[in-house]
Amino acid sequence: MPSSPKFFHARTPPPTRSTVLIFSVLLTFAIVCFLFALCIFLSSGVSGYRCRSSDPRSIRVLWDRTGYGNNGGANGDDDNGTKRHKVMGFVGIQTGFGSTGRRRSLRKTWMPSDRRSLQRLEEATGLAFRFIIGRTNDKSKMAVLKKEVAEYDDFILLDIEEEYSKLPYKTLAFFKAAYALFDSEFYVKADDDIYLRPDRLSLLLAKERSHSQTYLGCMKKGPVFTDPKLKWYEPLSYLLGKEYFLHAYGPLYALSADVVASLVALRNDSFRMFSNEDVTIGAWMLAMNVNHEDNQALCQPECTASSIAVWAIPKCSGLCNPETKLLELHQKDICSSSPTLPSEDDD
Repeated sequence: MPSSPKFFHARTPPPTRSTVLIFSVLLTFAIVCFLFALCIFLSSGVSGYRCRSSDPRSIRVLWDRTGYGNNGGANGDDDNGTKRHKVMGFVGIQTGFGSTGRRRSLRKTWMPSDRRSLQRLEEATGLAFRFIIGRTNDKSKMAVLKKEVAEYDDFILLDIEEEYSKLPYKTLAFFKAAYALFDSEFYVKADDDIYLRPDRLSLLLAKERSHSQTYLGCMKKGPVFTDPKLKWYEPLSYLLGKEYFLHAYGPLYALSADVVASLVALRNDSFRMFSNEDVTIGAWMLAMNVNHEDNQALCQPECTASSIAVWAIPKCSGLCNPETKLLELHQKDICSSSPTLPSEDDD
């Protein structure tokens, strides 16, 4: 009768060292292949799980309520515990709770909607892109936002009230949060109603500069609005006189790392806040030894062979009817498919 399978006989020749080594290698290889396949499976978003190597891009940043100029905390981490990601430029797209349609149009045009395409864009340009939004006491709006964050994972959530009258505070919170999260050469503030060419913006930011403190944008001057009935009314006009100082248009501008580092180091309550965000930033820049770099390619009314951003100046603060206009512009080859650098034949 055959022996019971639970017994092992000493007569069976023991495995050689080479056999054991081969078996161990094959077992290890099989385990590695399994884990790799599992990681790919989970990172694809199935059942909402991700691998550790696929960290969520969206993050909640707390506003520093003490008044001091520390970086705040990201997801509850302290300053020392927050890993800063190295990029050439960080682009924070300012958005609000009423801008769902704008974000939808952006994700159909120059900003990819899926994570892998966004990652490819970021790797190709050296830029990182996130939507920047505050909070609201409206639970239904927060619930809708939570679903959008879970679907697209391309937000930075600021612990500051999202309100038009508080845009200067949101802007300061954005720069401090961006500096805490990203080790970047430039920090770009962009609105969600402009058409942007990330490839051309990348080349502009990569340009050699002799001045380490740079304030980059479409520079302007203009009259100070003293009529309370006007949209851009300035209550502190008595401090400004009749004309604004040189400053960049609000829809798109960039600050170099040294400039943002100076903002981060100051107490929150030590800043003068004007009614308009672009004027507020411009006033802070006057107090710093910055180089005002004017580049009109950042504010073109139509797409050209060299335009970096398109929006309707001065008719609208960004694009007029941006949800539709963004899609229309993207259908034009001169906007979406023209070469990064203009050819020698272009004027």
